[in-house]
Amino acid sequence: MFGLKNLFAGGASPHLSDDLRLAVEGWRKSPAPALDDAHFHVRYVVVDVVSSGLKPESDTLLGIAAVGVQDAGIILPDDAAYLDFSGLEGNDPAIDRQLAAFLKYAAKAPLVTYHVPYVGGFLQRAYKERLGIDFQPQWVDLAWLLPALFEEKSHSLLSLDHWLELFGLGGEAGRRDAMENNLLLARIFQMLLVRANGKGIDTAAKLVDESRASSFLRRTH
Repeated sequence: MFGLKNLFAGGASPHLSDDLRLAVEGWRKSPAPALDDAHFHVRYVVVDVVSSGLKPESDTLLGIAAVGVQDAGIILPDDAAYLDFSGLEGNDPAIDRQLAAFLKYAAKAPLVTYHVPYVGGFLQRAYKERLGIDFQPQWVDLAWLLPALFEEKSHSLLSLDHWLELFGLGGEAGRRDAMENNLLLARIFQMLLVRANGKGIDTAAKLVDESRASSFLRRTH
């Protein structure tokens, strides 16, 4: 298992091998996808993380699960990835290579998750400390969007398990592995896309903006 806290004391940039440096530079220069088309035509990546605790600033990142959603909201089983860091030591270059591979896989697509401060916090810290990247993708946060778009089910912020029950997807809470949990997130996201489209939130850009607005309004009121 690897912890990121003390790998680069004082916030120093990591030393990257030539191939990793080229991979990171290639990702930085790659164009972001257009988000002003109908969001059903956009490839979203639903992502979740596995960690040793709930504190991105100090706990250990153990894995990343992801699956693509595209073509009218279809979950793409062949467009899935799982990065497992649990058996690797903190100085293992395989960690850096897997993180770089995830950048190539995600390809700057908008990322969908449940509770961005948790998931995004772990990813941002990992990429900053391991690859020297300020990782700030376009996020869609289901935690805030679900009560905004499904007010008839709940007006308030709920746990993911509560939403799964409300959508008839509930199982044994806390007993899912990372990929199973992520596929359930993707199924909820499918439903949210349909609802968003019906409310005129019909592009990826509008969905990202709605996510930001919902988060801001509910955090400040």
